[in-house]
Amino acid sequence: GALLALSKPPGLPILGHPGDLSLDALLPALRQRLGLSAELHVVKAPARECSGLVLLSSCYHTTKKLQQFFINARRRGQYPATYRAVTVGVPAEAEGEVRTGLCWQQQGDRAMVVPVPAPGRHSLARKDVKSTLTHYRVLGAMGGCALLQLQPRTAFPEQLQVHLTLLLCPALGDHEHSSRVGRVLGVPFLLTPETAPTRTQVLDEELQSRLGLSSWQLHHLPLHIHLQELVLP
Repeated sequence: GALLALSKPPGLPILGHPGDLSLDALLPALRQRLGLSAELHVVKAPARECSGLVLLSSCYHTTKKLQQFFINARRRGQYPATYRAVTVGVPAEAEGEVRTGLCWQQQGDRAMVVPVPAPGRHSLARKDVKSTLTHYRVLGAMGGCALLQLQPRTAFPEQLQVHLTLLLCPALGDHEHSSRVGRVLGVPFLLTPETAPTRTQVLDEELQSRLGLSSWQLHHLPLHIHLQELVLP
């Protein structure tokens, strides 16, 4: 019918400045390629850094109906979106939830998403902080890495990356938040954002060798978070 599904590579933004490569800029060419008479709208898509399922619609009413469905589903405690992630490290528990407040915080000349473990009622009411929740399950583990299923119940920029960091298992290719996980004698611990400046993810020599990457290639490693499945009404 009106729906079209694509698989997006990591690094492709949904919206961009005029002249920049983005999913939105590609829609007219895609519409022409498929011979569609109506414009295409983005119903649901993963963030720029993530890969995976993009849902498009050629019907405005279908787009609005589905977007409202996703909002209502989260409010009912359902998980309409399922992600997969490869993590550096294996969670201590095979299944569980990550629940924390998240907010934007200025770090020098840039804004970063940081966790707020115990947000106050006033900050939540003012919407300075948003209460966030992600359910996770370990699907497999090998060589100090894990494959996780992630089901966010809330939507906040970089929520999944921050929640994985709080599990002390940052996503492979996370060059934004992985520096907050330090190690002493091989045991991971959490650093505050103030003491952990953003940098290219550091991998141990064995993992780096298995990936076939040199140190100068590591910053090209994409984020391994993938929108795997969407449940539709």
